[in-house]
Amino acid sequence: MRPDPEDQDDSAAERPSKTQLKQHSHALQALGAELAELPDDRFAATPMPEALREAILTYRRTKSHEGRRRQLQYVGKQMRAADEEPLREAVASFKLGSAKDTLMLHEAERWRDELIAGDDASTRWAATYPQSDLQRLRSLIRTARKDAAAQPEQRSGRGYRELFQFIKPWLATDAEDGSKSDE
Repeated sequence: MRPDPEDQDDSAAERPSKTQLKQHSHALQALGAELAELPDDRFAATPMPEALREAILTYRRTKSHEGRRRQLQYVGKQMRAADEEPLREAVASFKLGSAKDTLMLHEAERWRDELIAGDDASTRWAATYPQSDLQRLRSLIRTARKDAAAQPEQRSGRGYRELFQFIKPWLATDAEDGSKSDE
């Protein structure tokens, strides 16, 4: 007895196409590559099947281009057995943390440039961070301004860097307090 052609059409419509399967396979490989780029502590804390963990560790150790390509395909195969969602969340949280760090550094650079440019910025700093060592801040600003006013070949950049290092922890503390209030 031959199968009914209408039944074949229904089952074909439910199955993903070959293109869709290939796209999903490539997406899993890309996720595996992103997992391999996680720092060791984050990678160790990410829940995944042991076979997948071993495959990614082997991928990290592999040096040759062709070997890495084949191992990444194997990682993609192992990813099929894993729950994708916690893995995607681990990668996303790492990328978000990295983006927040970058934004904080840009903010520190902006403060440093404003503090060197004019005295009104130091007044705003004092209002925003009254518990900071304002005397040290003024000293660092003076040093950075002297350094900026010097001839390019005579600049050391030390005052500029020290001012940045003074600003950075205050912004980091501010960011941590902001993230705690969001929760």
